[in-house]
Amino acid sequence: MLALALALLQAAPNPGQPPDQTMMVEPVAMMIAACDADGDARTSAAELSACVARSYAAIDSAGAGSIGYIQFGDWSARMLGDRNALPSPFEVDGDHDDRITLAELQADLARIFARLDADHDGIVTRAECLTIRAGPAGDFGRRRRK
Repeated sequence: MLALALALLQAAPNPGQPPDQTMMVEPVAMMIAACDADGDARTSAAELSACVARSYAAIDSAGAGSIGYIQFGDWSARMLGDRNALPSPFEVDGDHDDRITLAELQADLARIFARLDADHDGIVTRAECLTIRAGPAGDFGRRRRK
């Protein structure tokens, strides 16, 4: 009986430890999911485009037609949850003029939308927004020393 109890304890995962596989959502994928305007739990490219235009207009309140990197940080904080969430302004600023236009932002988000659209049907579902990462959370990006 004692041997059976020990075997079960060894087979059970460590309490408080995450499972070996963890589902995650990138901040930009969470934003794309939130752009679902009609509530069908699916985001189309048109819904994303309209959502990005609305969110951009809220940050470009002066109507200048471009925003700087600090304003992009404001957009990121509002739409992605953190000023440092990806995509970075350096990646979005296609012409590298230190200004981001609506067209540049929409082009970069369309690229991300296409990456997430696993079945290439022009729709991003909640399931397509999920990323499954194998391995314990504490090991992400670390190298083991010998």
